[in-house]
Order: sequence, then structure tokens, then C-alpha cells
Amino acid sequence: MPRKQTSGPSAQTQLRVGRLTKAHGLKGALKLELFTDDPDRRFVPGAEFTLQVPEDSPWHGKKLSLSELRWYNGHPVGFFAGVEDRSAAESLAKAILWVDSSADEPAEDDAWYDHQLVGLDVVRDGVKVGVIARLEHLPAQDLLVVSTPDGEVMVPFVRAIVPTVDIASRTVTVTPPTGLFEELPEDEDDAAPADAAGQSAGAGAEHDGADDPAVPDESSGSVDASRQG
Repeated sequence: MPRKQTSGPSAQTQLRVGRLTKAHGLKGALKLELFTDDPDRRFVPGAEFTLQVPEDSPWHGKKLSLSELRWYNGHPVGFFAGVEDRSAAESLAKAILWVDSSADEPAEDDAWYDHQLVGLDVVRDGVKVGVIARLEHLPAQDLLVVSTPDGEVMVPFVRAIVPTVDIASRTVTVTPPTGLFEELPEDEDDAAPADAAGQSAGAGAEHDGADDPAVPDESSGSVDASRQG
């Protein structure tokens, strides 16, 4: 699913290609989540990555150079220059990796630049529901921020919810779960217990139950069977 975007429509843009998930072993290796369909081209020895990390991270403003990419049980594991032990690797967990990419570079499948998506109409069941205002790149996933008449809606940019991106027709088709673009009506069944409770409370006002053996003592810990659940 589309997870590879760039920071803007400049001649030299940046492409998001992976995320460091967690430390692997004791020698500074890190497990990777790949956002590219061509890791053999992106993750070669010497490849340099710009890091997206919090501002208070010791890695903020720095770059990483790949020493080696290995595969363990089908999972990619990266070794990077200057990351010598598990402690250093753990400080990089959740960092997002970006690479410089020319705007005219051949695109990968299901990959779009941010500026290609911003401004596209968002369509649900054949009806326009909004326009993409911007994208948010989070460690776990990307979000399409959709401007609607009722405000902004955050739409997870995953295939299950965004099955089709049509740059030519300038539309994005969404199949969101119920409630994402609208408020759910209150369930009448949910209101029933509250009404019943109110009626019960009203009945109690007429009879305090002081001499009623069915009413539990507050300190006894017993429960009136008629009120369970």
C-alpha cells in the first residue's frame, strides 16, 4: 500500500523508504520495516539516510550510513556506521528513514509524492466527501488529512481504507469504517438501561427499604440478585 511520499514538489525531494523498528542482537543491528518495493536499490552498503526523529533525540539532524543489510527469517536487519551496540540501536527505534530522490526518478508501484495527493477529491460511494489537505507521516502509518464541510478527518493511508488513488482523474476512493466521516446516532438500546435505572430510583424514593431483607447492607458485601449485571 502507498507508504512512500516526499516532503514537497522540489527538484530534489526526499522519499520515505523505511522505519527502524527495534534493536536486534547486541552489535547495533536494527530490524527494519521497508516502505520500498526495491530494497536492493535503496539499501546498499554506503546508502545514506536522513532521519526523522523527535527534536530531543540525540540523532536529530543527523544522517545514517548503511554498512550492511541482512535478512533473518525473512525480516530485514540493518547495520549502520556508528551504531556499535544495542544501547545505540535502541536510541534509534522508531526512526523513519528518508533518501534523496529526483522528482523525475521512475516511481515505484503504489507510491506517490505528497504534492501529487494534496488537492485530490476524496470520494466515498461515488460521492465527494472532501479534499486532501495534507499528509501526516507518523511512525506507525501515514494519514491523509481530509478537509470536509464539518472539519478535518484523519484517514489511515492503508489499502483497506484507501483502495484506489487515481492521479489522472484527481480522485482518491475511500471505504472508511462507519463513523469516520460522520457521527454515529445514539443507540436507543443504550438509553434503555438508563431509563430503567431512573424508574428504579424513583421507586426507591417512595420506599426506603429499611426493613426490606432483600436490600443488601452496604458493609456486608452482598448483592441483591435482582440488580446484578
